Amino acid sequence: MKQKFLPLALLVMAILPATAQQVSYEEYDLDNGLHVILHKDNTAPVITTAVMYHVGSKDEDPERTGFAHFFEHLLFEGTKNIERGQWFKIVTANGGQNNANTTQDRTYYYEVFPSNNLELGLWMESERMLHPVINQTGVETQNEVVKEEKRMRMDNQPYGQFATALFENLFDKHPYRWPIIGSMQHLDAAKLDEFLAFNDKFYVPNNAVLVVAGDLDTEKTKKMIRDYFGPIPRGKDIVRETFEETPITQVKKARFEDPNIQIPAILTAYRTPSMKERDAYVLDMISSILSDGKSSRLYKKLVDEEKKAMEVGAFNYALEDYGAYIIYALPLGGTSLDVLVAEIDKEVGKLQNELISERDYEKLQNKFESQFVNANSSIEGIANSLARYYMLYGDTKLINEEIDIYRSVTREDIREVARKYLNPNQRLLLEYVPEESENN
Repeated sequence: MKQKFLPLALLVMAILPATAQQVSYEEYDLDNGLHVILHKDNTAPVITTAVMYHVGSKDEDPERTGFAHFFEHLLFEGTKNIERGQWFKIVTANGGQNNANTTQDRTYYYEVFPSNNLELGLWMESERMLHPVINQTGVETQNEVVKEEKRMRMDNQPYGQFATALFENLFDKHPYRWPIIGSMQHLDAAKLDEFLAFNDKFYVPNNAVLVVAGDLDTEKTKKMIRDYFGPIPRGKDIVRETFEETPITQVKKARFEDPNIQIPAILTAYRTPSMKERDAYVLDMISSILSDGKSSRLYKKLVDEEKKAMEVGAFNYALEDYGAYIIYALPLGGTSLDVLVAEIDKEVGKLQNELISERDYEKLQNKFESQFVNANSSIEGIANSLARYYMLYGDTKLINEEIDIYRSVTREDIREVARKYLNPNQRLLLEYVPEESENN
């Protein structure tokens, strides 16, 4: 979830032109509602086929959480024409690789093949959409897989419950309040008919975007797409609920005990706007100022100079409906969590009351220019971006134009957005601490 930037970003920026190369693409709809985006790049004999479904954990029944993530696994079980257990073998045998991932807002599947296997990739994704085999055997198998994943990544992992503890306290009404992996009790209680109904509702062409990117022949690709995806029936139109949170006007305090840690952590989290809002872009830039690299304000002060924290970070976790702006720190030595909060607040306060310098502003713009170039430097990255911009932002053109939003952000915008969202009375204050023993 946390964005990672290459350490050579600034060096790359120095040798790349100031404007990133435009990504060319073509998009259209099939009669069944499937949106198709094609990106042609014949520089290497590689092709990516990807399908993004507009379904994530926020689309679940509160009594049946975890379904979207569960389906990320379940739809690899097999199809009418792909035997159970053969999916990954077919991909590997044909020189490919594939994966999938789920967020609160969408589920994404993709394959990367030598370009002469484009038809195979399209056939496999059309099989997943048209002919998935969803039976009790597959449900029980994947139930155990998901439980093991939860044990490894969350239950037995130090700080593995960070996101769960944060979101369940930051949101009161919105489905963002439960974790993507959901409740194992909910999955255990679910009947096969419920899984079948979830598939019929969400994994349909009119709730998906297909991206084909790489070494393709446009007309041949369009014909294959029409042949494989055209016959898939349109699903019922999806009516989504909307959830409006009551603004936080008084600090919310929470505490979570983690049996896997020895060093506590403090998290401050603010409920922020949708990823589609301009303010979300400004918050991205504020994160960079506060904690991107060793010269960032929080790292330099708390870790390097004053040695009050062993780790500190700030990031904008922007989602389709809302966002969460998160600042966290782990104390060093005997530093208290209250001291860390006070020091963090001082640095945020500087952003709220003082303009950043012209030099820092120039460095900030260079960082985001470099980040933008890197995001579109691979066919896989372009495919993901095209799908995401279309589905979650409603604007495919952002693959070329998003950088203009960052370029338009002024020093005054940074100050005003910090003032608007990052105030102590608007936040969650979460103490994430070691589990207390029964003797204490």
